Amino acid sequence: MLASALPTASTSSFSPVAYLLTGARQYGSENSSAMPPEAYARVRLDPVVGAAIADAYMAAPTSDERAHTAYAAFCRETVRQYHFLVGRVEFGGLGVTVRIVDEDPYLDVESMVEDVRVRRLKVWASAATGNPHPYLSDGENDMFRAVHDAFGHAASGRGFDRHGEEAAWLKHSAMYSSLARRALATETRGQNCAQIFHYGGGRFAEQKAVLLPRSFSDPRLVQIGGTGMKTRAA
Repeated sequence: MLASALPTASTSSFSPVAYLLTGARQYGSENSSAMPPEAYARVRLDPVVGAAIADAYMAAPTSDERAHTAYAAFCRETVRQYHFLVGRVEFGGLGVTVRIVDEDPYLDVESMVEDVRVRRLKVWASAATGNPHPYLSDGENDMFRAVHDAFGHAASGRGFDRHGEEAAWLKHSAMYSSLARRALATETRGQNCAQIFHYGGGRFAEQKAVLLPRSFSDPRLVQIGGTGMKTRAA
């Protein structure tokens, strides 16, 4: 849930939702450097890195035409993921019923997971937040919120704190092309770090259509669990 990351040291985790874990793995099967599911429980966001990402996000313009190619790929791939998420099981989809609602539906990740385990998911309507996206339509943004909660959080077993958002970004990255991942990093890692480290969790960051430096947007450069090893997300 992009809008609910809190500036907390909590490292909440839960058992990933099995059908979403399997679905995410199948959808991103072209990624040959799979990270084992248990690795996501070890993901932590270094506050020094988080603050640097927040600074880069806040310094960027609202929209940059050089980012639009990546955003176009991100949008296409998000729509495909959404149709996979809500598609009927007998036709190869995951059968999740998504409802768009006018208020934040989940105060904690446990409430969201409880719904998702029975193939339901509520999404806070982009149109109701008063924070329009400069590139995505409200409908496209709603689709992204749905797939990120499902394939980022529920499939990784991580919550809405800063470490959980980092793990969800890594997990969801494996379902996107390398080009679309540049936009994904802005939409998740960039926005969350700005909210947490710039605004102290008190307000949502302005949505932007820009690209973060590759050092902040490439999941292959992230170190997991203090192992000292760079690893690819999956």
